[in-house]
Amino acid sequence: MKTCFMKNLIGILIGSFIFFGSACGQSAKAVDTIQLKPVQVAPHTYFVQGFAEMGSSTNQNFISNSGFVVTPGGVVVIDALGSPILAQKLLAEIKKVTNQKVVAVIISHYHADHIYGLQEFQKIGAKIYAQGEGRNYLSSETAKQRLTTSQMDFAPWVNANTRLISADVWIDQKLKLSIGGVDFLISRVGPAHAPEDLMVYVPSKKVLFAGDLVFRGRIPFVGNADSKGWLIGLDEIEKLNPNIVIPGHGNYSVKPVEDIAFTRNYLKYLRESMSKAAINLDPFDEAYKQADWSEYEGMPLFKAANRMNAYNVYLSIQAE
Repeated sequence: MKTCFMKNLIGILIGSFIFFGSACGQSAKAVDTIQLKPVQVAPHTYFVQGFAEMGSSTNQNFISNSGFVVTPGGVVVIDALGSPILAQKLLAEIKKVTNQKVVAVIISHYHADHIYGLQEFQKIGAKIYAQGEGRNYLSSETAKQRLTTSQMDFAPWVNANTRLISADVWIDQKLKLSIGGVDFLISRVGPAHAPEDLMVYVPSKKVLFAGDLVFRGRIPFVGNADSKGWLIGLDEIEKLNPNIVIPGHGNYSVKPVEDIAFTRNYLKYLRESMSKAAINLDPFDEAYKQADWSEYEGMPLFKAANRMNAYNVYLSIQAE
């Protein structure tokens, strides 16, 4: 239990608790029961949905979504999932859909559950695209510590052979990537959920891959996010007016305005409930107790993430 406590403490200190510690007190069993089931959301456009739970050895860190678009010039994948085994399974599922090769992978942001599968795409020669701020993450102690902890918590699926992979193309401004006659409009956002957020809009499909700017069906992971910048990012999504939004976590949306409202309202409530105490330097515990969490407390990951989310917003408001 002492080891479990220390893992969780490290996770909180580096803003990554949502990915850590779920297997504490349990023996890891290398039983592979995880299946990926691509769902078609538009012509030639698919996504796989991760579980609304914390990453663990049992779920192979399959807690986030990934998507792919089949074009005449090859397959474009958005996000690489949370372990090499998951990326291998995604590639196998893509082969069931098309004989086209995966030629590009776009990373929405450098969080563990979105990037630990990257090495499998690198092996097959796919070009990797990511936001330029990701360079700072890859060279940070946070990235190294997170990987070390993940190699323990998610073993054997994340292990000593799992590596942090750099992008081939770092995006420092908006980019229109055209593959097989299909345009992918890649936009920098934020800092918002992460310092290096990207969203990917496919205008011919009216589909937006929003990464972790949008959560559905579970409490969002705020971590060290810039909540003010995140709210601005949500406004940018609505300006695109997509028919379909694929979030970083949860089911895809065919009513983007309604479904984005959940993430927006949660962030706004965190800021509203923490602002007075943060500005007046009142104790966080009192502010947290006084807040009304009834709208959210029955949702997946409330107990794991909500208090940490509120505390990080409390600290960030003091720094604004």
